[in-house]
Amino acid sequence: MENEAHVTFKQGVKACIPTLLGYAGVGLSFGIVAVASGFSLLEIILLCLLVYAGAAQFIICALVIAGTPISAIVLTAFIVNSRMFLLSMTLAPSYKSYSLLNRVGLATLVTDETFGVAVTPHLKGEKINDRWLHGLNITAYLFWTFACIVGAIFGKYIHNPDALGLDFAITAMFIFLAISQFESIKRSKFKIYVVLIVCVIVMMLLLSLFMPSYLAIIIASTLTAILGVVMDQ
Repeated sequence: MENEAHVTFKQGVKACIPTLLGYAGVGLSFGIVAVASGFSLLEIILLCLLVYAGAAQFIICALVIAGTPISAIVLTAFIVNSRMFLLSMTLAPSYKSYSLLNRVGLATLVTDETFGVAVTPHLKGEKINDRWLHGLNITAYLFWTFACIVGAIFGKYIHNPDALGLDFAITAMFIFLAISQFESIKRSKFKIYVVLIVCVIVMMLLLSLFMPSYLAIIIASTLTAILGVVMDQ
């Protein structure tokens, strides 16, 4: 059986559909939180379009309310989103033949969720190209913004969003993405992935004793990624 190709914009759009429920839950929640934090609809839209990172957007809301200086907010958002370096570098070999401008466009819209979708065919060695990733990324980008806007507009009518399970939507989505990736792992590499999972959890817990949890996660992920490269050689 030949590997499936992922080469059209439409295929990228279809590949993004399973993640949209997660985007809906978190986006609605962010819109509700942002409105409650005093952000206007225009400010919420700009956060979605310019920051485009759920965790960072929630953190920005909290820091603004606390009266944190702009420089500290920018630095914090940068640190939280620095994991995107790792995600983009993982996918980079599949897109190295494209122009710099094209690659910048591809990398700019990569998120945890679109990476989770894109890395599966990448690991399988299936054919993927820029049009497919653009379809995946742009669909997620637009839907995330839409979900946040809906949350901002109708948030005042939702008094208890947790009762709708919106807080669990992102977790459920990542469980689905993780399972789909494990299905694509070769049997010979399965033990390596288990070892890496244990390593990142242990390192994250140990580092959390000495530093903020978000820094612990970034450092543990970076060290585990390096370990994974060494073990894969």
